[in-house]
Amino acid sequence: MRMGMHTDTERCVRAVRSKDARFDGWFFTAVLTTGIYCRPSCPVVPPKPENMVFHPSAAACQQAGFRACKRCRPDTSPGSPEWNHRADLVARAMRLIADGVVDREGVPGLAARLGYSTRQVERQLLAELGAGPLALARAQRAQTARLLVETTGLPMADIAFAAGFSSVRTFNDTVREVFALSPSDLRTRAAPRNAPPSAAPGALSLRLPFRSPLNPDNLFGHLAATAVPGVEEWLPHSPDGVGGAPVGAYRRTLRLPYGHGIAALAPHPDHIACRLTLTDPRDLTVAISRCRRLLDLDADPVAVDDQLRTDPVLAPLVDKAPGRRVPRTADEAEFAVRAVLGQQVSTAAARTHAARLVTAHGTPVDDPEGGLTHLFPSPGELAALDPGTLALPRTRRATLTTLVRRLADGDLHLGAESDWAGTRASLLALPGVGPWTADVIAMRALGDPDAFLPTDLGVRRAARELGLPSTPAALTARAETWRPWRAYAVQYLWATDSHPINFLPV
Repeated sequence: MRMGMHTDTERCVRAVRSKDARFDGWFFTAVLTTGIYCRPSCPVVPPKPENMVFHPSAAACQQAGFRACKRCRPDTSPGSPEWNHRADLVARAMRLIADGVVDREGVPGLAARLGYSTRQVERQLLAELGAGPLALARAQRAQTARLLVETTGLPMADIAFAAGFSSVRTFNDTVREVFALSPSDLRTRAAPRNAPPSAAPGALSLRLPFRSPLNPDNLFGHLAATAVPGVEEWLPHSPDGVGGAPVGAYRRTLRLPYGHGIAALAPHPDHIACRLTLTDPRDLTVAISRCRRLLDLDADPVAVDDQLRTDPVLAPLVDKAPGRRVPRTADEAEFAVRAVLGQQVSTAAARTHAARLVTAHGTPVDDPEGGLTHLFPSPGELAALDPGTLALPRTRRATLTTLVRRLADGDLHLGAESDWAGTRASLLALPGVGPWTADVIAMRALGDPDAFLPTDLGVRRAARELGLPSTPAALTARAETWRPWRAYAVQYLWATDSHPINFLPV
């Protein structure tokens, strides 16, 4: 764990001198002599240590008057892994800011979701990140604006409002202040190298960065093998603009604050190619955030794998295929419903049950490029569900309808602001929700990196074959040394099986 690494000047200087990309997003280097800030892996000759000042966020650099480096583009580095493995107020706030809550609901809305006063939220963010929620949201708007300027032909006025700015003037002033270039200059500089590939009208193509290594096998394999027909699909060859053949693409529909969208995601050695088709461009920031969360792209694989390698049984599994991510979700409520549908049935049966719900209750969408047909039904759309129409055991029908009602009423929250321990306890209090269901929701929907599934049949089978304890209590005790990354240990254990979830589709 490297919380507050920016305060360790000696370590930061070493990381900058070695141009270590693993630290991108952990801290930022502001150069006093030039007035710019960089990521640690910036390719330019490192400045003298006495000319370097370190900040915990891009927003803090901008607030201190530094401009983004035009070479290393620090505003586009992967997000800090801190917000993935922590459950405190600051981490929850950062996940909500990434999801665009400040732009849509303001700081009071952010504070209300977190259950704190605006003053408490602002004070804690400022203390840890050197910037308050407005400055952090402004930095995110600037990053979104740059992406749109450089990769689309949208008029600047449309970009300004799509990125969340209240006026074109504010957009122009912010871009000039942050990047030392006008929006038009940004587009001109990017044109030769970032000309957008041919794509359907309204589609945006971009690259999602991540920390290496990233093993795509179980990540895309899991999403493809469990895909709900109509909502998700795997195309053996990517659509134009998402990498092209022979790379395949996972595609899914997205329910977003202002409309809906379709995301196509394809793995490449140094990035994830992403194409988004949105009904409202204001949803771009949220769509990117949810795609990153779905693929666990802000994880720190080196920290995870180093910890798991300390177990001699897991070490060979990690060495064979390092960088496994936890396949997560783009919609927490959707995943919770699917987890209940998947209780004690096969992957194929779970997909069938979910597909029936989608056909009966989902919102239809158009997809000229593939076979997606619906948005997964929201809890509100499922609230009027007639349990008698479900081909499920009576107890599971009761569990599903209770879960849906609690989600629709707002009594149960599964969003980015969720407190992991408290939400898990609330799930376990629902009739028919046991440890496996609560923990798989914690792992894949809430994003708890330490969620563990000791009762899972695949985990127990892998443990038995590896010589680990196979009873839930004994395996949990053994897994203490894997903390706080037990959710990643589950991925390595699952990967010992020949199930399709473990293999990149062809």
